[in-house]
Parts: sequence; C-alpha cells; structure tokens
Amino acid sequence: MLDITPFPRRTPAPVAAPKVTVGDLRLGDREKQYLNQVIDSNRLSYGPFTERFESLFAELHDCKYSVFCNSGTSALHIALAALKELHGWADGDEVLVPAVTFVATSNVVLHNRLTPVFVDVDPLTYNIDPALIEAKITPRTKAILPVHLMGLPADMGAIDQIARKHDLKVVEDSCETMFADCRGRRVGSWGDIGCFSTYIAHYIVTGVGGLATTNDPDLAIMLKSLMNHGRDSIYLSIDDDDGVDQKKLFEIAAKRFRFVHLGHSFRCTEMEAAIGLAQLERHQEIVTARTAIAAKYIERLSGLDDVLQLPTTPADRDHVFMLFPLVLRDEPKRALVNHLEANGVETRDLLPLINQPVYRKLYGDLEPQYPVARWLNRSGLYIGCHQYVTDDQIDHVADTLYGFFGRTAGTGTARKHHAPPLEVAR
Repeated sequence: MLDITPFPRRTPAPVAAPKVTVGDLRLGDREKQYLNQVIDSNRLSYGPFTERFESLFAELHDCKYSVFCNSGTSALHIALAALKELHGWADGDEVLVPAVTFVATSNVVLHNRLTPVFVDVDPLTYNIDPALIEAKITPRTKAILPVHLMGLPADMGAIDQIARKHDLKVVEDSCETMFADCRGRRVGSWGDIGCFSTYIAHYIVTGVGGLATTNDPDLAIMLKSLMNHGRDSIYLSIDDDDGVDQKKLFEIAAKRFRFVHLGHSFRCTEMEAAIGLAQLERHQEIVTARTAIAAKYIERLSGLDDVLQLPTTPADRDHVFMLFPLVLRDEPKRALVNHLEANGVETRDLLPLINQPVYRKLYGDLEPQYPVARWLNRSGLYIGCHQYVTDDQIDHVADTLYGFFGRTAGTGTARKHHAPPLEVAR
C-alpha cells in the first residue's frame, strides 16, 4: 500500500547573509588568453609581457620608467635602498612616515637600517598631514614617505614644497592608489620614486606583484639591479646578450655573474605580468566601476553622517576608492565590526600602525602623541569597494549599518546601545 504520509515540516534554514568581501578577482577572457600565450612561449622569466606591462603602467602614471617586482613592499624596500646608496645616507638616518598606514610602509624603513619618524594624519583624508611635517624634520631627515591611502592621494603639492625647501627625497607609497591625480599630476610621478602593489584585493590584481616608477634613469637601473640580487646592469635580462656583436658578448659574459650592489631576489614572472597587463588595458572600466560603487555607498549612508564619518575627496584630487573607509565619530568600532562580520560584510581595521604589538615593543605607547591616529585606531575600519560589488550588496551593507544604529534609512537619531563615546581630540 502506498504510504501517503506527508513529509515532516522542517524549519527553513536561515538565508545566508551575502558575503561582501574587501576584494575579489575574476579572470576574464583576456587574462586567460595572455596566460595561455605565456604557457605556449615556455618563457617565465622577464620577457615581452613584463616589458609591455611596465611600459604601459609607466605611461599611465606619467613616468618614463616602471619596474615590476614581486610586491609593493619590495618596491618600497628597493626604493629606499636605491636612494640610500646613491645619496650616501647613513644607518639611522630618518624617514618621515604617516602614523596611519599598512605596517610595510615603516617596516621597509627599518629593514634598510633607517629610522621611521611618525607624523600624524589629517582627520578627513587619513593621509599624512602636511601641516605637521616640518616640526618632525631634523638634521638627520633624508626623505618623506607619504602614503596615498585607500585610493586618495596625499596632498602632494604641499609635501613637494616642503621636500624642496628642506632638500628631502620623496618616495610615494601608492600601493593602494592607481590612476589618480593630485593637482593635475598623477600619483607616482611626484616623488623620486612611486611604489604600487598588485597583491590580492588591490586595484590591479596579479596575485603577487608590485611596481616602482621613476623619471630618473639612474634610479631605474639601480631599482632593476637591486631586485635582481644587485647584478651588474649589463645583464639584467636573459635577452641582454641576444643579437650583440662578439666584442659585446664577451664583455657581457665577463660581467654576467658580477654583483655590484647588496640586492635581493624580488623578481616576478611573465604569468603575473600577463594578468596585470590584461587588467591594465581596461583600467578605466575599473576606475569607473569603483567610483560609481563608492558614490552609491555615500548616497545610501548619508543618513548616518552624524555617527559615521564617510570618505572625503578634496577638490584638488581624485579618489579612486580601492577601499571604502568608515570611521565612528565618537565610539569604538569593535561592536560595529562584529555586527558587520556577523552579517556577511567583511571588514579590516583602518590600518593601525603605532599601536601594533611590534611597534609598542620598539617604541612604547606612542598613541598619546598622535591623537588622530589614536582615534582612527579605535574607531576606523574599511569595507570592500571593488568593481564586483553589486547593488544588492550595497543595499545589504547599508541596511546592516542602519540596523546597527537602530534606524531605517531616513530616520532620526541613532539608538545608543553599545560602548560609551570616546573623548578624542580631533
């Protein structure tokens, strides 16, 4: 006999919250085409894809030279190493660094046996505050290392004036910002060297990778040498001995295994360059998508302006929104971070540096000296703003944020249901 007993009623499983990540990567047809060309060529070391990638990247950043290495951190490391060697800096000489940035910015100063000197940041842009720079300059100061944070250039006009006045070198940490202008000039072209990253979740993603840009031919040669073990510049690529006459070949052979600087193995491969080139060729599409997503975030979240500080874009520069910063005006962030994470919105802290355990060990408690950095360390975070974020995800982020503050869009004062306000000097 047929059993027609109904299936037991089950409680529906909760719908999983959408995962809004801080970054994403989707390899398209062009990336796959270029990767297949690399595979078919049996060439992984420096070759035609790396040359094209470097050339186009330099052109798009108003520079003559670009050097592709294995990370933005490596680019920063060899930038300082090149300047230190060329200009005779001594161990312990000082480099000015913003008090809010990714830890690599100041780590590379220490790795080059130099001394990072921290400068507090602007409370609206989160970039180094030019008004505070000159007070930090001493006879041992050799360079300023401004950071273009989360897609927004630092105030390079003011920084450039200070650097010229005090005869300081400038290395732009532009690992989070590409294709953006400040006062009509592209990031990476203001300083002696600009440094960029193509790591996961960055603007152009190659998996690993970084670039250093410059308009100085001597620096370009030094950078290439330093990322290649300090090798003599006569042989920096396996193509350098192709098609030369016998006299030149013998000279190259004599110097091919000669090392003239204390260098590193910071090279990258044709595979990463192929992926990067494919994305670089559609960079304007990426810029347009990210800025449009940011505009939607700002519009949706404008009703929370009394409790959340949204991104600021000064009139003299672009913001290309690698990431989307959010800063609680008066309260610590941990409850909000937990609420977002529990609802499928991935977050990161807004780049705390001076309160990191390793820096507390080295320098003690620096936060009282840097009130804006202290506020951002306690109250700042960021969420994803990459080109794959959908309108539904933007709505979900907005609804999640409004819900945390006990509001719906367009309603009044937030319900204070979490930690008490902080007293922050801003």
